[in-house]
Amino acid sequence: MQLVRFGWVRAQSCVFPVVIFASLALTKIAPLPLLPRYDWLLVICLLMQWWMVRSGMETRDELKVITLFHVIGLALELFKVRMGSWPYPEEGYTKIFGVPLYSGFMYASVASYLCQAWRRLKVELVQWPPFWMVVPLASAIYLNFFTHHYWVDVRWWLSSLVMLVFWRSWVTYEVGGIRYRMPLVLSFLLIGFFIWIAENIATFFGAWQYPNQAKAWSLVHCMGDHGYDRCFN
Repeated sequence: MQLVRFGWVRAQSCVFPVVIFASLALTKIAPLPLLPRYDWLLVICLLMQWWMVRSGMETRDELKVITLFHVIGLALELFKVRMGSWPYPEEGYTKIFGVPLYSGFMYASVASYLCQAWRRLKVELVQWPPFWMVVPLASAIYLNFFTHHYWVDVRWWLSSLVMLVFWRSWVTYEVGGIRYRMPLVLSFLLIGFFIWIAENIATFFGAWQYPNQAKAWSLVHCMGDHGYDRCFN
């Protein structure tokens, strides 16, 4: 019974990502008239974001966090597309330097899920590492997304440091009035795994395209030169 409750809470928190996946699939199978597909996806995402706040599923404070994710994600997309990590091959009126504006909502939808799951499950972090360890590590991870195009790629070293720094940390959450806990490192691995699944679904429906998928769709190589950038974002 607890597993069903947990699944239901997670499903409620996933509304925004599910709408994006469904929109990707439907617009791929049955193209909409008047506007290019990428522009319709932007319209759908804007309407969905408006409805999420209007209906009370998201708070205004959560909207601020989601907007920050959108802006950071869009900036990352602009850089990565310019560097050839992945293209958006379809046409669109709302593309800037080859990046459709709807792409920022893919990051925003992840933030939407995190915010809602955090609130609904009453998440707490236990034995969080000190500030002086976490901030430089997080900064180095994001910096490596950019610098590995010009310098040594240190993703494996950074991944090992994440495991080491957060090894004693736990995440606790509540389901049906009962609190559970999970090693934070395990939660990071699970998040990465589900992002990898999401990447495969998204690329299958043409959200974007990695170089190895130019001729035919294939599984995303999460630790390859391209898939890594999103899997570890």
